Amino acid sequence: MTPLGALLALGIGLVLGLVGGGGSILTQPVLHKVLGLSAESAIVLGYPIVGVTALVGALRHLRAGSITLAGTVPMGVAAMAGAWAGTRLVAVLGLAGETRFLLLAGTMVVAGAAMLRDVIRDQAPAPKDRHPAALLLTGVGVGALTGIVGVGGGFLMVPALVLLGGLPMRLAVGSSLVVISMSTALAFALQRGDAPIDWTLGLPFLVLAVTGMLVSSAMVHRIPTRPLKGVFALTLLIVGTLLALPALR
Repeated sequence: MTPLGALLALGIGLVLGLVGGGGSILTQPVLHKVLGLSAESAIVLGYPIVGVTALVGALRHLRAGSITLAGTVPMGVAAMAGAWAGTRLVAVLGLAGETRFLLLAGTMVVAGAAMLRDVIRDQAPAPKDRHPAALLLTGVGVGALTGIVGVGGGFLMVPALVLLGGLPMRLAVGSSLVVISMSTALAFALQRGDAPIDWTLGLPFLVLAVTGMLVSSAMVHRIPTRPLKGVFALTLLIVGTLLALPALR
């Protein structure tokens, strides 16, 4: 692994732990564009990297009492159903890796714009009444996105858990990590035979991402997340645009 790749892997874990979601969306672009894997291999290898990193963060939140499993597990099951549907859609439509990367680029731009809007407004969404059916539908949609483009979907799940699940932000962050780990696990189980997996690259990447997650979890109460979220939102907008440019020419 190159020094730049190692630094980015560590950064993905740091952002995922500090912001509560979104960091994993850069995993596949780093694996593909920086470390040279094919688009298909980057997507498939991204699942265990994202899932295990999210699981480590979820276990830390569980120990701290900031996860409500009663409300989270049903959404996780819904996300797994969505991941299955997304995987089937990829197979039925015969979506190539580069096409899925183009969809990923669009997702990154939308996620970056949404994060930047929240930063500019400088306010977190306030918990509202619970809407279990809408929350489950969100889980299915996020899971489908996981199956198609490989992202964990924390940038969608955290606000959904707050607005539709009535959770405070601290509980929403931990709960989203549980859902991410569940949906990516199923997506990997379904797609692991679709492309070669380079574990000699994937395992060091995973170790660095988990290290970043552990470091950021210990620092989360001491680092202001708003500036970090703003920088990360701009990064998503720029990287997503750069990924899409070759297809738009």
